[in-house]
Amino acid sequence: MLLGLFVLLQYRLWFGDGGIRERQTLEAQVQEGETSNQVLRERNDALAQQVLELQEGSEMLEAVAREELGLVREGEEFILFVDDANEESSP
Repeated sequence: MLLGLFVLLQYRLWFGDGGIRERQTLEAQVQEGETSNQVLRERNDALAQQVLELQEGSEMLEAVAREELGLVREGEEFILFVDDANEESSP
């Protein structure tokens, strides 16, 4: 009888609700979440730094305007080079 009770308790400890296996699974999920959060924190820090640079200085604003919007300064000339490889392959 005592042995049966011991086996039942061991089964519940290892395989039951809140048992050791479930705890290990939850710990793995927590570790994944912490890793994901760290990556997102680093991304947010980089974006916050970029926002500060945009608010404080005109150099970063000018770089973004040139790269993303294709803007040029007054007095500059814009030259666009077209790749002829696309024209040769079309009939």
